[in-house]
Amino acid sequence: MNGLTGQKVQKIFKALVPEPVYNDARNLVEYCCFRFLSRDNSDIHPCLKEPAFQRLIFITMLAWQNPYSGENEYRENFPDKAFFQGKLVGKAAFVRITPAISGLADRATVHNLFEALAGDEQGISLSLWLTYIDELLKVHGGRNSYQIREYPQFSTERILCIASSRKRPVIKWENNMAWPGKVTLTDTALYFEAVGLLGPKDAMRFDLTRYGLRVEKAKVGPLGSDLFDSAVSVSSGLESETWLLEFVDLGGELRRDVWQAFISEVIASHKFIREYGPRESDPSIFHVYGAHKGKERAVISAINSIARLQALQFMRKLLDDPIKLVQFSYLQYAPYGDVVCQTLAVSYWGGPVVTKFTETVEPSVEGAKHTDQIYESSNHRFDIDGSVYLQKWMRSPSWASSASIVFWKNSSTKDGVILSKNLVVGGLTLVERAAATCKEKSQAVEKTQATIDAAVVKGIPSNIDLFKELLLPLSITVKNFEKLKRWEEPPLTVSFLVFAYTIIFRNMLSYVFPMLLMVLAAGMLTVKGLKEQGRLGRSFGRVTIRDQPPSNTIQKIIAVKDAMRDVENYLQNLNITLLKIRTIFLSGQPQITTEVALVLLSSATILLIVPFKYILAFLLFDLFTRELEFRREMVKRFITILKERWDTIPAAPVIVLPFESEESKATDERGETAEQAIKKKLDQWQE
Repeated sequence: MNGLTGQKVQKIFKALVPEPVYNDARNLVEYCCFRFLSRDNSDIHPCLKEPAFQRLIFITMLAWQNPYSGENEYRENFPDKAFFQGKLVGKAAFVRITPAISGLADRATVHNLFEALAGDEQGISLSLWLTYIDELLKVHGGRNSYQIREYPQFSTERILCIASSRKRPVIKWENNMAWPGKVTLTDTALYFEAVGLLGPKDAMRFDLTRYGLRVEKAKVGPLGSDLFDSAVSVSSGLESETWLLEFVDLGGELRRDVWQAFISEVIASHKFIREYGPRESDPSIFHVYGAHKGKERAVISAINSIARLQALQFMRKLLDDPIKLVQFSYLQYAPYGDVVCQTLAVSYWGGPVVTKFTETVEPSVEGAKHTDQIYESSNHRFDIDGSVYLQKWMRSPSWASSASIVFWKNSSTKDGVILSKNLVVGGLTLVERAAATCKEKSQAVEKTQATIDAAVVKGIPSNIDLFKELLLPLSITVKNFEKLKRWEEPPLTVSFLVFAYTIIFRNMLSYVFPMLLMVLAAGMLTVKGLKEQGRLGRSFGRVTIRDQPPSNTIQKIIAVKDAMRDVENYLQNLNITLLKIRTIFLSGQPQITTEVALVLLSSATILLIVPFKYILAFLLFDLFTRELEFRREMVKRFITILKERWDTIPAAPVIVLPFESEESKATDERGETAEQAIKKKLDQWQE
């Protein structure tokens, strides 16, 4: 790769690294590969088009996987195709080498990419590797042809993918009307071009760079029915700004799920840029070398993620959830994903401080030294190559999390030979460290989820409409209380708080419960008297629910199935919660049991020491200030921490015994009686 003989590369490598690093043959393989790859900074490595380079990378992964193979194996069989038969690249080699080649993989999702490509196999073969690269290059080539020939009106945007086919149409649902047409996704927007009787109409545009966008799976159908589960809903919070796009696919839901991942990745990439990147008007962008290209790097990363997902779609090598294969969308929900996003931000926007900026702060030599000391001692973030990510760019609340603080406190450790911020021989980059931790935590959550799935017991349908009607008074009370909490009507909220605090500090709490009972009894007697007088009507007290709209047998079956699924999900979640509580109390997870016990002891101590009225007043204050501006972010962080801890608690094991009928029980009892009689006879005979 480097135009040098093997012996010369070995000498250079030996002079660069300490002896423990040199003695590991894998590090020499990494050095040869990474040194060549570090020369190129393009979005897609130009050598990927060369078949020789594709095979060489595959051999490099094999060499990294088994660096101590015999010499003769590679010398004798290398030119032959038989050399590659039966050779599979394992997960560790794929994860280590592939992300180093620009455009082939992201470090955050490379594990999922390997699982999608390998499937049920133990590794990746040469033919599969070449097919993946070939499909990926076709995707990028197709994008260039779209941009140049067919869509000159999108000159300021990059076309990522287009959905239009007679066999697999796209339908936009609006006011219960279906409009077939063509969907075009660019790096900033979504376009729909309806097909009319007189030809195509003007394209409609949905901006994907706005704040608060959501993309979700949806069901659509004629006359407002939820008949087809093959649509995607893209909304901005306003009903008028919601698009319902149905991606018809006779083969299943695969096409809809993939397009949901496409759109979600574009939205997530711009959300990432808003949260972790500097503002476009911030002049400090030009104080750090290369920071003005950070936004473009983030967008390119999202574009390449979508291209890889398209290639996997053409190969029919997808996971159950395609979002796991696109970087920014995956990191939004993955555990430790915030820290991985932080390392990506440092990689995209970080760089050396421009000398001119240092001089403008303090022209003198002493001032320049003072500025360097500020950068070393301040809260800026530094990459392994010394690149600086300024503190003023750290606007996301995730920078203040405990996980982030611990990670960046230990980020100064440097191992191996640093060729660039993205390539380290014998060590890990910051993104790789964070991604490895993210993968470990994801595996822990998956194991916990496996225990939950094993504990799920299905069944028990119910009448949901009647249940909702019976709970209507309670739901109305809860809604009104939520309005008070959110301060939607400040005079009412203030009046309620004054009344509540008056009861608390006037020591009238002991009268509240008796008064509630008296009011309830008075209300019941009043209703009884009015009913006896015939003033409430004959229908008073009846529970009324509306019948379902006229439907055929299939729609009724679908409605019953949906109702049963909703109730089953509710019961499953309730059972999982109870099983987790059981795990806590029976010390199924000793660390969490200890933490809960300490919280209970602390609460008991507070209740013993502090008067109850002050505790109640504090809880009321907490309840009515959670939605206010000065506490909102703090409450969100606290809830996130609690949720992460709750997700790590495994469910208590559930054992389902096989069914036993009365006949089998009687047979077993007769068998046991016969055995006892025989044993008794044998004992008598021995005596």
